[in-house]
Amino acid sequence: MIEKILTLKLLKEKYGVCRLDKNELIPRWAQSSDFFSITKTCDELSIVCSQDHIPNDIKCEKDWRILKIEGPLDFSLIGILASISRILAQNKISIFAVSTYDTDYILVKNKDIDNAVDSLVKERYEIIG
Repeated sequence: MIEKILTLKLLKEKYGVCRLDKNELIPRWAQSSDFFSITKTCDELSIVCSQDHIPNDIKCEKDWRILKIEGPLDFSLIGILASISRILAQNKISIFAVSTYDTDYILVKNKDIDNAVDSLVKERYEIIG
């Protein structure tokens, strides 16, 4: 029996990646979904959240799906994102990665999600959800 490398969970919703002005406050609509990520830099405020909550006047890229690496992952682990991104890149699939304390999330465009899942399964990743 071939052992799986890691398990990833495909989240059900579609998500958007938003860009707001660096001086904006974190909006309430961004905090309404089960998953949201906020990154503020000296250049911008970036928000990833359920696309159903994003107002029409917000600059964003929609139709992302999320593959969550089941964790928690130890900080000493090396090459997890590199391995997954290499597999997807070889299959011409663009990603947007978000990392948290416990794990990593790989965003893939909805149009590419079936190909992404198939590509990862062929490389011994387990996909649930």
